[in-house]
Amino acid sequence: MTRGQPGGEVDRQLPLGDEIFLDHIGHFVRDREAARAALARAGFAPTPVSIQVNPDPAGGPPQPTGTGNVTAMFARGYVEVLFKTADTALGRELDAGLARYPGLHLAAFAVADATAAHGRLVQAGFAMQPLVSMQRPSDTVEGPDIAAFTIARLAPGEMPEGRIQILTHRTERTVWQPRWLDHPNGAIALTSLTIVVADVDEAAARFARFAGRPASACEGGQAIALDRGRVELVSADAFGRRFPELAIPGLPFMGACAIRVTSLAAAEAVLRRSGIAARREGDRLVARFPDPLGTGVWIFASN
Repeated sequence: MTRGQPGGEVDRQLPLGDEIFLDHIGHFVRDREAARAALARAGFAPTPVSIQVNPDPAGGPPQPTGTGNVTAMFARGYVEVLFKTADTALGRELDAGLARYPGLHLAAFAVADATAAHGRLVQAGFAMQPLVSMQRPSDTVEGPDIAAFTIARLAPGEMPEGRIQILTHRTERTVWQPRWLDHPNGAIALTSLTIVVADVDEAAARFARFAGRPASACEGGQAIALDRGRVELVSADAFGRRFPELAIPGLPFMGACAIRVTSLAAAEAVLRRSGIAARREGDRLVARFPDPLGTGVWIFASN
């Protein structure tokens, strides 16, 4: 096991064996161009727009999933912006999330074998949807290519916190192209997601069962430490104390994500130039999402 990140986390893009990583999180947005511009304002280098499709099992043309995306790819993990493209189950799910609040509604966890993970989740008592193969076109410096994934999704309602899924990447080089990894704000890794819940103990036990990792106490709640990254489940009171600048739109709420940067001062300078308010909190920088990305906060840290 290759290690090297602070806290002993695995320093590798994709998991091996039974490892599980916090792979990416997803904003549900109404306006893809405004959201893409907001990412750029905050110092991220967003990829071009991509429309997601599923292969047709009958051999016909690929079928639209109902969503498209823009991403900010990091040396470890990434952030995704999702928008509706068709009236499908996924498109309607995006509409339902937006009706609650625009912002983070997706957390995806990477494993080496999504098929095995699907079986494990069934054994753990989760109602599951069938495995799905998803792909999206992706331009590379060598020419057009495909980014492909196998995804294990829970049945609706199993995880009320949002679209919580496990996936296996099948095209690492296409997804993490070096040209998209250099960000003006110095972002290099997605390190955590904080979710506000009504019942911390219940949610933590469920996420621990989902991830196959134990929960332990953290400030205002409980956290599940993964082989790379972590998920925090906290109470509304605790979240309000940590982020008084943000009103919680309702529970549950994916309210904050942490991004590791190469230099906190450099990240702060980028935000200041773009007119994005940020405050220092010890050795971290807290900034609200620009409105096109929804309700929530970034926590930037350099360690």
